[in-house]
Amino acid sequence: MDGLLIDTEDKYTIVTNEILQEYGRPSMPWSVKAQLQGRPGPEAGKIFHDWAKLPITPEEYSTKQVALAEKYFPTAKPLPGVVKLLNDLHATEKSDKPVYIALATSSHKRNYHLKTDHLNDLFSLFPEPRRVVGDDPRIGKGRGKPLPDIYLLALETINEELKTKGEQAIKPEECLVFEDAVPGVEAGRRAGMQVVWCPHPGLLTYYKGREEEVLAGLTGEHKDEDKVDAEKEAEALQAERISRGNHSGKPGKLNDGWGRLVSTLEDFPYETYGITVPS
Repeated sequence: MDGLLIDTEDKYTIVTNEILQEYGRPSMPWSVKAQLQGRPGPEAGKIFHDWAKLPITPEEYSTKQVALAEKYFPTAKPLPGVVKLLNDLHATEKSDKPVYIALATSSHKRNYHLKTDHLNDLFSLFPEPRRVVGDDPRIGKGRGKPLPDIYLLALETINEELKTKGEQAIKPEECLVFEDAVPGVEAGRRAGMQVVWCPHPGLLTYYKGREEEVLAGLTGEHKDEDKVDAEKEAEALQAERISRGNHSGKPGKLNDGWGRLVSTLEDFPYETYGITVPS
């Protein structure tokens, strides 16, 4: 959602830089911003504070951040091409070649509403049961992006709906993930899904020359290093793989054709993915 559907990644940057400037710190560079995008709040917060070294506690920083977020988030706007893309995809659901859309965002429920309540016409295109937010209790602790859980859960919400209609379940390899963040691309690839990467120009510049690594989910910059019990984690993940499609949980391979880089969601090539939009 953030930075892909709406311009809130830029608003996060504005909020962060306002606080940094208050304490005479430099603006946040893309080398740091790239690590925060798409990650759950606690993990992103640790990375940020390790870099920023502000003379205030993380709790004090959070209080300032929340106040500024309440100012900026309700002004969020859709990014170019988003309104048409979502309406087009939504329109296929009643056709003979339906595409089912779900939302998977690391934003917690409170922030989700701050960013989207004024954009109800757009976000109502995602049925309520198919909206997965970062603090969804069905996502295990520490299982945010770049792990695949959030996208597998989004697929489950679709399949639960199809099951009630007596329709065949959709497989991970039949899914297309739209992402702007590098850990999000990795999460999509680990879920066994194809991915469209639509990054911020600043992020794309930072990863110049490494685009194929990103598209395969192979940058290796977002590994989880703080697992308490690796054996139990492995057992849980294995059970998850079986129940959610028996995918490998591993990223892709370089130049395997399952990742595509686009600079904007305008004029999206539906035909490339076999999508037919009703006229």
